[in-house]
Amino acid sequence: MRPVIGITASTVRASWGAWTDQVSLLPDAYVTAVRGAGGRAVLLPAGDAGSELAGLLDGLVLAGGADVGPARYGQPQSEHTVAVDAGQDESELELLRSAAARDLPVLGVCRGMQLLAVANGGRLHQHLPGATGHETHGAWNGEWSEHRVELATGSLAHRLIGDEVVVNSGHHQGVADAGTLTVSGRSPDGLAEAIEDPDRSFLLGVQWHPEMIAMTELFDALVSASAAGAAVHERGDGGLGRGSVTGQGR
Repeated sequence: MRPVIGITASTVRASWGAWTDQVSLLPDAYVTAVRGAGGRAVLLPAGDAGSELAGLLDGLVLAGGADVGPARYGQPQSEHTVAVDAGQDESELELLRSAAARDLPVLGVCRGMQLLAVANGGRLHQHLPGATGHETHGAWNGEWSEHRVELATGSLAHRLIGDEVVVNSGHHQGVADAGTLTVSGRSPDGLAEAIEDPDRSFLLGVQWHPEMIAMTELFDALVSASAAGAAVHERGDGGLGRGSVTGQGR
């Protein structure tokens, strides 16, 4: 049975064909990456990704999206912090709390990495062009650039992708403090680019977008970790509540 991987989506106003409406939006590259790794992708709408869904999943991808509300890490909102969705923040933080209780494998991408840091007591740079030392970090506002990331020897990120990698950069916020998580990758200007929890079976956040650059190693590892957890739940050994779900023919 393919492991079920939930992927968080954002609510935005969009146009397609003859229609313009509010939509639950998720770039298809995430779905393609999860399917390519052998997982079954399930979209989690913003504001509806709360704790009750954790028991239905084998793994989780926190996708990129809007800025995380700075009230979540005790700061007033900067003029550069825009498009905050408080409902999305709250539901995804609830989901992360339940994921932690179940040791659900988690991969955070861009906003997803930032939310992982905030969920674990960290804080963000609200606008890198105004953050000392990071003024020229990379492109943002719809533009993209590239830079190197050095990965800490022995870390999960290092085991998956090696000593150094060139990544795509398209963000204006970044992790200033990873909280209780470990920073396992940094860009040349010292910004945290990968964070993880060595005490979890699989929890990794990356500031770049691996789904856009065919960095399949990360999705392969997530789905593999999720399959191992799903097998435990199928046997009923984990005591974590998915037995009744899988018994319904999923």
